[in-house]
Amino acid sequence: MTYEALIRDFAADHYAPVILLCGEENYYIDQACAYVEAHALDEMAREFDQTVVYGKDLPGADIAPVVSQARGFAMMGGRKVVVVKEAQTVKKWDALALYMDNPQPTTVLVLCYKYGNVDKRLSVWKQFEKKGGVVMQSDKMRDYQVPAWITTYLQAHQLQADPKVAQLLADYLGNDLTAIVGALNKLVDGRPEGVTTIDAALVERNIGISKDFNVFELQDALVKGNVFKANQITQYFATSKDHPMVKELGILFTFFQNLMLYHYLPDKSDRAVASALGINPYFVKDYAAAAKRYNAMKVFRIIGYFRETDARLKGINNPSAKDEDLWKELIYKILH
Repeated sequence: MTYEALIRDFAADHYAPVILLCGEENYYIDQACAYVEAHALDEMAREFDQTVVYGKDLPGADIAPVVSQARGFAMMGGRKVVVVKEAQTVKKWDALALYMDNPQPTTVLVLCYKYGNVDKRLSVWKQFEKKGGVVMQSDKMRDYQVPAWITTYLQAHQLQADPKVAQLLADYLGNDLTAIVGALNKLVDGRPEGVTTIDAALVERNIGISKDFNVFELQDALVKGNVFKANQITQYFATSKDHPMVKELGILFTFFQNLMLYHYLPDKSDRAVASALGINPYFVKDYAAAAKRYNAMKVFRIIGYFRETDARLKGINNPSAKDEDLWKELIYKILH
C-alpha cells in the first residue's frame, strides 16, 4: 500500500489490526506512525490505551512482550494502539506469526521497520498480508524525482519555487526526505512576511547554499564558456567542506552524460528531450546551449576527463595533487 492510500484509510478511521511500515526512506514511516499516534485514539484514550516501545529495549530482541500487549483489551473499552519503533532491531518474530493467526480486532499494532525491508524469507512475512496485515513499503526517492517533490512540498505551503531553485536544493540536500523537509521548513518559517516565492537569495540566507557559488552556477559557467567564473567557483569548492569534490563531480558528470544522449536524440523538442533525459523541460535550453559549445566528440572526451579525475581523487596515479589542482586541470580540459 502506498503512503497516500494508507493515510486515506486512516483518515476514514480504517486501521488494520497489524500495520508494517518498512523501507529505506524513513520519512514516510515516521509520518504514517505519527498519524496513528495522533489520530487513532482521542486525547483521553491515548493516556491509557496507547503504548510505544522500542525494538532495542525488548528483552532478547523478542517481539513476544509486544504481542502480549496487543492481545489485551483497551482500558477505555474501545481501541488500543501499540507502536513498535526501530522494529528492525527485533530478531525473534515467532510470537507475531502466531498472533497473526488470530489478531485482537480492537488493537492496532504498528511496526516501524526502518533502513530497509523485512526478510521476506521468514515465515511470518510470507503470510503477513494474507492474514490481514497491511504493508507500506517506503523506498528511497530517485535523485531525478527530488526537485518535483520539493516543488510539490512548497506548493502545499502556498509557496512557489522556480525549477532552478528546486534543482539547486535537490543537488545540495540529496534524496533523504527527512533532511529535505527540515531544510524546507527553514525556508517556510524563515521567509519574510508576504513572500510567496522561494528564490536563491532566500535559500542562501536560510539554508546556507550560496546563490553564486554552487554546482548549478558552475554548470552554467561551463555551458557559457566562462573560464573566470568556473575557476572562481571551483576554488571556493576546494576550500569548503560543504562541497566535497566527489559529490560535485557526480552532478556535473550526469549533466555531460545527458548531453551525450542529447546529441543523438532524433527529436529535440522540449517535451521529447525532457522525457528522454528525465529532466524538467525548463532545463532543456541548457542542453541546447551546451550542445552548441561541445560537440559529441568533445563530450566523449569530457566524460573521459571526469573518469580520470575521479580515479585521481581516489588516489590512483595521484601521489600529491589537491582538490584545487584537480579542479583547475579538469576545468581547463573541459573548456579548451
